[in-house]
Amino acid sequence: MATKRKVARATSPIRPEPAKRPRQSELVDDSPDQSRAEEWCGYVQREFYPAEMSNERCKRYSNNELPRPIEVLNRALEETKEQRNRIAGGEAVVHWFKRDLRTTDNQALSMASAKAKSLGVPLICMFIVSPQDYQAHLTSSARVDFELRTLEIMKEDLAEKDIPLYVTTIQERKEVSGHMLQKFEEWGAKHVFCNIEYEVDELRREAELVKRCLEKGIAFTAVHDDVVVPPGTLKSGAGKQYSVYSPWLKAWTKHLHEHPHLLEASEPPSHNPPTARTTFSTLFELPIPSAPPNKSLPPSDRTRLAHLWPAGEHAAQTRLHHYLATKASAYKTSRNFPAAPATAMLSVHFSAGTLAARTAVRLARAANKPAQRLETGDAGLVCWISEIAWRDFYKHILAQWPFVCMSKPFKYEYSDIEWDHSPQLFAKWCEGKTGYPIVDAAMRQLNSMGWMHNRCRMIVASFLAKDLLLDWRLGERYFMEKLIDGDFASNNGGWGFSASTGVDPQPYFRIFNPLLQSEKFDEAGEYIRKWVPELKGVVGKAVHDPYGRGAGEEAEKSGYPRMAVEHKVQREKALERYKEGLGRGTANVGGGVRN
Repeated sequence: MATKRKVARATSPIRPEPAKRPRQSELVDDSPDQSRAEEWCGYVQREFYPAEMSNERCKRYSNNELPRPIEVLNRALEETKEQRNRIAGGEAVVHWFKRDLRTTDNQALSMASAKAKSLGVPLICMFIVSPQDYQAHLTSSARVDFELRTLEIMKEDLAEKDIPLYVTTIQERKEVSGHMLQKFEEWGAKHVFCNIEYEVDELRREAELVKRCLEKGIAFTAVHDDVVVPPGTLKSGAGKQYSVYSPWLKAWTKHLHEHPHLLEASEPPSHNPPTARTTFSTLFELPIPSAPPNKSLPPSDRTRLAHLWPAGEHAAQTRLHHYLATKASAYKTSRNFPAAPATAMLSVHFSAGTLAARTAVRLARAANKPAQRLETGDAGLVCWISEIAWRDFYKHILAQWPFVCMSKPFKYEYSDIEWDHSPQLFAKWCEGKTGYPIVDAAMRQLNSMGWMHNRCRMIVASFLAKDLLLDWRLGERYFMEKLIDGDFASNNGGWGFSASTGVDPQPYFRIFNPLLQSEKFDEAGEYIRKWVPELKGVVGKAVHDPYGRGAGEEAEKSGYPRMAVEHKVQREKALERYKEGLGRGTANVGGGVRN
């Protein structure tokens, strides 16, 4: 039987449990107490981050008693604005690519190009490969491969305009900023532009760069581009940030109608002066580096993923236009069925920035004829736009409540829920061998494609937390280490939703019945049979539960496992576990959701 303990990684050593574990809410911030959840399983990478913060510190963020990293960056930009504006032109202007790997509709790149043109100097683009950042952010090898393939394409596209793209690998993440400053001075650049990322490390790094660059007479400018509406813009009537999606979406839609410029496309970069080819000839000759050893893929995997996920903004644009012209109108009615090719498959492009969310919303609105609105007209297009809006929503949450980036649930008081310690169950979940066909099919799709259908993401996440009773942060980490479209804010938000620890947790408790989900969204078993070959020969509805519906002998011969846990039993355990962790009465827990 699984022991009742906070968290476990399948590969982590089992350590003896302390005689008495203090509640998370009682712990002091930065305490080295070994009873903390991350000490058991390592979902917090201690080589990069301190121990899990206390609930009291989370509360201080929520009560506006601590400056948020986004506020620190905004203040640095505002306080230095006049000084930065007074800096004269140098010998070049730099755009720093991060998760904005495109030349079209890229705000910071457009601003950098315009500045270079006004000064009559070349534009230089740069991208830093940081193995330690990849590890600290749990970036998957598939995602790194996609980025490097995209950079190959971008280098050629930029070179056609005589714009060099400098890409290099910096082994120590702490040396990245210093190396960049060195290059700015070497190139004679006095103006640097980039788009903002909303994770805590990145916001703090950019705030530091604003000041460090200014000390060297360099104007460093960071702008909003990864979102359609910048975080902090939308507030309720009481002046507070939204933490529930439905009212937030109404405010988001209203704001875009009132500020249509937010959906306007940024100009692509202009051609560099011809002299750039001579002045910066070595930059044009530098190759795109290979993936660092900690994120490299076997050649066979690279070939397979390149076929599944063509890289670059041209592929993104082709896929977007095809989807809007052929499938988007049916999105609302077909999006929940994983066997159907009904979704846009654009998440990797949004995540890597080969496609701006702004571009997708603008073109979807234009396709919504004759309304050309965001909230009325073609039901499929309206629904698809609202799904893109979830990206903005979760990034707004990340910026306003930064502790979600520090292994804390949005509902930080939920930190006292007890999770089972079972490396064996976690391994079965990871490998797609739980005995629940819909769960196993989804996990095998993830392990093969680096991607999973969104309905299935909810099913397997609920199963990990509510059926296996394992800490949701184990699944959050596993997803990031596998997904080609891994995006921290969206991944964290999705896991918080499924584990009932995130924003908008109403109805109070969600427990997906995997059998009902399977029958409802993969009725014919097509998706299951594709990804679970052991069940290919199982006829009819027995594919959803072979051992319970008369196909046990066939399933056993093929090697398909029996159910690792019994859903009905685990459901009751989960209800009790959450009730104990939250200190709520039975009346507040209710019966859960059966969908």
